[in-house]
Amino acid sequence: MTAPTVAVSEVRLLEGPNLYYTRPAVKVMLRVEGMAEAERAECLRVAELLGLPRTVPGRPGTQQRSRFLVRLARRVIRALGREVGLGEITARGRTGDDPADITVAFRWWRRGTGEAMGRAIGPLLEAMWADPERFEEQLEQAARQVLAADPGAEPVAFRPKVPVVSVTGTNGKTTTTRLLAHIAMEAGRTAAWSSTDGVLRQGEWLVRGDYSGPSGARLALEGPEVEVGILETARGGLLQKGMGVRSNDVSVVTNVSADHLGSHGINTLDQLAEVKGIITRVTRPSGWVVLNADDPRVWDMRHRATGQVWAFSLDPANPALRAAVEGGGRAMTVLDESVAMITGVGDPRHVVPLAEVPMTLGGLSRPNVANVLAAAAAAIGLGLSREEVAAGLRTFQPDRHHNPARMNTFRWRVPDGEATIVCDLAHNEAGVETLLEVARGLVLPGSEVHLTLGGLGDRTDEILEAMGVVAGRGADRTHLVSKDHYLRGREVEEVFDHLRTGLASVGQVPTATWPDEVAALAGVTEMLRDGDVLAFTVHDRRDEDLAWLDEHGAEELSAEEVARLVKRSRGQHELDACFTALAEGPTPERVSGLRELVASRPGDARVRFELARALDAAGEADQAIATHEEALGLGLREPQRFVALMERAMAARAGGRVAEASTWARELTERYDDSAAAAALAALTALDAGRPERAATDAVEWLLHHSTHPADWEFTGRLV
Repeated sequence: MTAPTVAVSEVRLLEGPNLYYTRPAVKVMLRVEGMAEAERAECLRVAELLGLPRTVPGRPGTQQRSRFLVRLARRVIRALGREVGLGEITARGRTGDDPADITVAFRWWRRGTGEAMGRAIGPLLEAMWADPERFEEQLEQAARQVLAADPGAEPVAFRPKVPVVSVTGTNGKTTTTRLLAHIAMEAGRTAAWSSTDGVLRQGEWLVRGDYSGPSGARLALEGPEVEVGILETARGGLLQKGMGVRSNDVSVVTNVSADHLGSHGINTLDQLAEVKGIITRVTRPSGWVVLNADDPRVWDMRHRATGQVWAFSLDPANPALRAAVEGGGRAMTVLDESVAMITGVGDPRHVVPLAEVPMTLGGLSRPNVANVLAAAAAAIGLGLSREEVAAGLRTFQPDRHHNPARMNTFRWRVPDGEATIVCDLAHNEAGVETLLEVARGLVLPGSEVHLTLGGLGDRTDEILEAMGVVAGRGADRTHLVSKDHYLRGREVEEVFDHLRTGLASVGQVPTATWPDEVAALAGVTEMLRDGDVLAFTVHDRRDEDLAWLDEHGAEELSAEEVARLVKRSRGQHELDACFTALAEGPTPERVSGLRELVASRPGDARVRFELARALDAAGEADQAIATHEEALGLGLREPQRFVALMERAMAARAGGRVAEASTWARELTERYDDSAAAAALAALTALDAGRPERAATDAVEWLLHHSTHPADWEFTGRLV
């Protein structure tokens, strides 16, 4: 027969609910190369001797063969369980990407016995394949070894005595955990929570580090004074230890996106979703399973969920919301710019206006709006009132105190004004996309978004390249930064090469590379100009990064200041309604009203700009020009700056100041070379100045250079 060559890759005891069972289990990973390549006749002979019915082992090296070997290993486990006196135990298994890699699992009741059985599977499987006629003898020998082991302790999966919320997802789980804990504390509850940062009780650190697994859950819940526990539950802990609690009262799944693929046998998004879904399969029947209805993989988890379904969606028209409510569940969404709960009884109940929730960054961060919906649903699912939830949402700030390294925003002074720095733990494709969405919402027209990007070594090549694509599409300048602590066996240049490949595919190359995060901060901030935004990814040197910002004068922005930045980037002003009302009235009253505003706000460039426009409408060309220049001197920003420059030149032309009008018009075409209006004005002023050929040439040249019709391009050089 073919040499079986069975190698035990791993025997792991899972303490709590896991991918295979909702109770403690032993996971055994096996490499069965010889069996995977054996002839079909050998497989049939072994199957017959073991009593496996309806056997179709498939050809060597196929997925069919791999499934047969999983079935064979499960039969051996069940036989060993009977032999050691455990009765009719179940066994479950999975195939791997390589047909020679299989995983089997079974429940355990005593640690020592479970480990001994796990270690025995490989040798027993190998011996059975080599000499299947002696299987009963081999089985007895393996059973004696198992029974000789110290039975050991019983499982220690924590049975919570207080309400518990389990939170998982690829992105947003830490923010949602912190937000939920804050809501609970603001409502007067004693809250403890565990996360990738550590374990805290009432905001006080118990221990720092990544405690998003079972040990963090136990530490958070063991205090006698704890009234509610919020447990961030990460993929790694679920796969390597299982859940830290046997059940929860509320489970929350924020989303599932590409991250950590290629490790622990999880290679696809669907497999990752199955791992994340573990927490929904142990929710108490009277509890709530809070699912992101905008994510199809998350919404699909409702089919195996054990609690009541609570859907949340940014889209109030999402059919999933209706399905949840009609199925006896609830929904949370945004109605009329307000967080709203739908129960199927009466009309929707509004919780809090989004404008009053600092975490939304003035409505700029859609993922944070989703996190707010998830946290609100979970909090109400725990039994908190809508008023208590609203109070918590209103007081949770996007700063380093409440939510460190998650969209923390700073003002950075530059020689010609001020720039903005946004620090975030963007560690995957979705995270980088979210960070750039916020940065784009804060950058001024005509200014640039800088991004620092550093891949983590345990991401697949495809994920790293996808991060480069997202960076290239969303940032004007991308800076590569080494994250030495997170290389995890890779060389930094290998990581950089994949990021460069992604960038190059969308036509971008890195602006610079930096040896670490602090060096990147020091270097990139020197490049910032007025209105720019630095989207800064923080990972292995977060505390040092924040300390550097403090030492060099960065000012952390409040939620209100961020909201003002959002308006500024959109060209909005807090007096927009007033400007509109004045513009709709008689021109003299408009001029008078704006003069009063200028007197009360002498340093406000936008108010002075509005006065200049009113003067121009009143026919006061010279005064309009002077006032436009005052507004420009005060640092008038886009898009009003372009309008002011255009109207200044047009007023000069109307007032007969031909030379100035011509000069200003040509300056406009140089600064705004894509503007048809600026090109037209330059041609008209050239005509006014007695240069008709220059006017015609400039106009024709602009038209041809901006044509999008390929047939025109052939004639550009011949016509100009």
